[in-house]
Amino acid sequence: MTTFTKRDFLAGSAALAGGAIAMPSVLRAQATVLRWGEMLPTTHPQVQMVERIAKQVKEKSSGRIDIQAFPAGQLGSGKDMMESVASGALTMTTDGAAALGSFLPQLSVVEAPYLWRDAAHMAKVAKAPVFTQMNAELEKKRGMRMAAVTYYGKRHLTTGSKAVKSVADVAGLKLRVPPVDTFRAMVEAWGAKATPVNFNELYLALSQGAVDGQENPLPTIHSAKLQEVQKHLILTGHIITPRLVIVNGDFWKGLKDADRSLLEAAIAEGVAWQDAELASQEGSLVATLKAAGMSVTEPDLASFSKPVLATLPQQFEGKWGKGTWDALAAL
Repeated sequence: MTTFTKRDFLAGSAALAGGAIAMPSVLRAQATVLRWGEMLPTTHPQVQMVERIAKQVKEKSSGRIDIQAFPAGQLGSGKDMMESVASGALTMTTDGAAALGSFLPQLSVVEAPYLWRDAAHMAKVAKAPVFTQMNAELEKKRGMRMAAVTYYGKRHLTTGSKAVKSVADVAGLKLRVPPVDTFRAMVEAWGAKATPVNFNELYLALSQGAVDGQENPLPTIHSAKLQEVQKHLILTGHIITPRLVIVNGDFWKGLKDADRSLLEAAIAEGVAWQDAELASQEGSLVATLKAAGMSVTEPDLASFSKPVLATLPQQFEGKWGKGTWDALAAL
């Protein structure tokens, strides 16, 4: 896959925008190009999902719709790409609900720790009235809409040198978190030091000891090769994470109905494949990571959940809206 930097992308976008006026209409009509940026590496099922969607859309549209994928943080950080989607410089990306909360604060509840019972419970959020309302507000205020909810996996803790059997063992450890307030609050409730690091800088931060540990789903740990720089896998399962497919609102509204329906169908099929693939990988990756040299611990789960549930829902009630946590938990 061609390496493509954020600078190249922005320069190319500007050139395309400037040249569109002089381009003959027959050429302009040849293809609708969608640029889809991703933070994850090409080995992750989320990126493979994008490639499957692109292939299906190209075939079904006879080449009229061309989705170009830019994985592995080629176009910048997750926040960079979400801002580009909001402005229209980028068509689509995927990111976590908590990260998208920087654009619409109440959305971060969808990725709150200890909220969802399982993946099926989390999947119900896409049809919940509160989610429909959030989507409408996101489009109105920030020019983006959520086209789909995907399953990203159950998040677990890893550490470099310290074995962890209960929350007391993480006291004082520097744990990497995404630059998201709810993640910081969770780690601080555990008694650890929350240290924000962008995902594309995480491997280096762990290898150099800038942070002692991190938390992510098993497929992400494996695809990013974090087992090379972390010795201990602690099966905390503290967050069941959705990732949201995000699209520029004006682009979406500007599509012909038939093209929008084609994209919706391809996205739905891609998401179904990705969700099943991730669930399948989760079933085997503990053994894979253990074989790669990681020690695997099943810790005292209550010791991790208790301090978080005692503080976090109340702490963020003003941001999420009164009763939102309870409404989602009851789905």
